[in-house]
Amino acid sequence: MQHHDVIVIGLGSMGGAAANELAARGADVLGLETYEPGHEFGSAHGGSRIVRQSYFEDPQYVPLLRRAYDGWRRLEADSGRRIMTLCGGIYIGDPDELTFAGSLAAAREHGLAHEVLDAVEVRRRFPTIDPADDALAVYEADAGYVRPEETTIANAEVAARRGATLRFGERVRSWTATPGGGVQVTTDAGTYGADRLVIAPGAWAPELLPELALPLSIERMVFYWFTPEFSESLPYEAWSEARHPVYIEQTHGNGQIYGFPMTDGPEGGFKLGFFRKGSVTTADTIDRTVVDAEVEDMRERALQLFPQLTGPVVQAKTCLYSVTPDEHFVIGQHPEHPQVSIACGFSGHGFKFVPVVGEILADLATRGSTDLPIGLFDPLRAVLRA
Repeated sequence: MQHHDVIVIGLGSMGGAAANELAARGADVLGLETYEPGHEFGSAHGGSRIVRQSYFEDPQYVPLLRRAYDGWRRLEADSGRRIMTLCGGIYIGDPDELTFAGSLAAAREHGLAHEVLDAVEVRRRFPTIDPADDALAVYEADAGYVRPEETTIANAEVAARRGATLRFGERVRSWTATPGGGVQVTTDAGTYGADRLVIAPGAWAPELLPELALPLSIERMVFYWFTPEFSESLPYEAWSEARHPVYIEQTHGNGQIYGFPMTDGPEGGFKLGFFRKGSVTTADTIDRTVVDAEVEDMRERALQLFPQLTGPVVQAKTCLYSVTPDEHFVIGQHPEHPQVSIACGFSGHGFKFVPVVGEILADLATRGSTDLPIGLFDPLRAVLRA
């Protein structure tokens, strides 16, 4: 039986970053993944993911976000791939609603550069956007998007170059902790041993970590690309990353949406989606057909903020969220097996943390602890034990 220092189960966003970081530290790494790099079956596809630092979810995330930005730049340098684009971000809402108020609180607490804009100023600076008259916005220049497929491919390429053994198209069927502190992992192709194990299962967490009974809701989400109505006053450039920020908006209880500038030319569409309007599913039974009623529901909501988003839908794709009850992540040592580290439950907002989660998992696997602040993500916190 082959034996390694560390086995990583799951080479998507978080597991790929962990394998790369472990290989950089000189570990003998085996990575196991059911699909090929850049696949569309999990949560790391769709061409773009928002990165931002004025974090309304909780200001405690901000130090990790700052470190993640450094990691994104390192990954670009190591891989030679263009991954991160900073085009600015705008977070619009009622004055006391979390999207605006939480972003402002995080920016102020951590001294992040930002501007507060009223609706008139939002329309002047970004004429595609038509917020409610009483809405306010936080604008953050140091925000933008990363390319998820490029990220997972880059981590795999660099990890392999650093000596990691990566097996794609090989599904893990089970893992066990062994006497003396090691692990065994069984796949469709065989059984492997290691001193340490990292499990980054994405939406497959219920299948790979059943003993923890984590209260994860695996949810089917959809993102859409619509064609704007281009005009002399609003040409393609007004919708493109050269002049348009990423955005998040919720006003008067209308349901939070998020989205991106046009990143793939005039024919590529303007991408957006609901942040929380999913249906419960499993990773292997998700319905990937997007029906007309879903498209029209999204269009109706989008027109509230973008009145010129009247053209046909270019495409729509499903993805998977793994949502915890408090919408905070699950990262730490396995409560029953300290030689096993886990990362899951990223609740639809984890991708921007990929590089720093890779660091955290490498710390846990190599020395059993990390100096990075992960108390918010404790696998034994009360909300996960209820």
